[in-house]
Order: sequence, then structure tokens, then C-alpha cells
Amino acid sequence: MADDDYSAQLSWQSQSKDNLKVLMDNFSPAHHERFEAYRRHALPKSAVRKVIQQTLGQQVSQPVAQIVAGFSKVFVGEMMEKAHAVQQRRGETGPLSPDHLREAYRLYQEETGRVGAARPLRSKRIFMK
Repeated sequence: MADDDYSAQLSWQSQSKDNLKVLMDNFSPAHHERFEAYRRHALPKSAVRKVIQQTLGQQVSQPVAQIVAGFSKVFVGEMMEKAHAVQQRRGETGPLSPDHLREAYRLYQEETGRVGAARPLRSKRIFMK
């Protein structure tokens, strides 16, 4: 049974690599550059751990900080892609502005509903004026 699991895992990895290659072949040069920058960078786990500990008021393990850092990186990536889409829809060029990020966050909330299950502490709102 272990051989079947191993071969299934190899098959999945091969298919995953093929899918990524097809995806990257269809990227524009600017999008490819952004994707490579996204893959190269990571949120500092010590800083993420510190934010979690300050927010929750208790110690968290390193694996928890790694998981939160991973989800945070995906969230930031989604916000950047939406902000670039907003910028293109408006016909603007150059670096992203805070208005692009605010609109991207508004669209994200519209698509997914409320972000987080609880109300923000002390009425903090991100990306808002």
C-alpha cells in the first residue's frame, strides 16, 4: 500500500509541475516578474509571531506562526493582484496607490463577505481612511 501512496504522490507532483508550467507560460512579462518576486519572498516569521502574540495575548508555537505567515502571504498576494486589476480597469500605470489597495480590499470583502469572524478590536479597520 505504501508503494501505491508513493506513486500517487509522484504522479500528483508531476501533474502539479505541469500545471504550474502551463500557468507560467501564459503570464505576461510583468505578471511573471511579480510571481517570481512573490515566490522569492516570505513574511518574517518572528514578526508574524510577535503580532499574533500581541493580538491573542498568549504565546504561540513556531508552527502556528508559519501557518499564519503562509495564509498572510496568500492574502497579500490576492490583494496585490486585485489592486493591479483595479489599476488596469482605471487605465492607470505606475506603482499602486493606496486607493487601488482600498478598492481591492473592498472588492475582496464583497466577494468573500466579512473578513474574520469577530469584530475588529477597538474599531480598527484596515485600508480605510
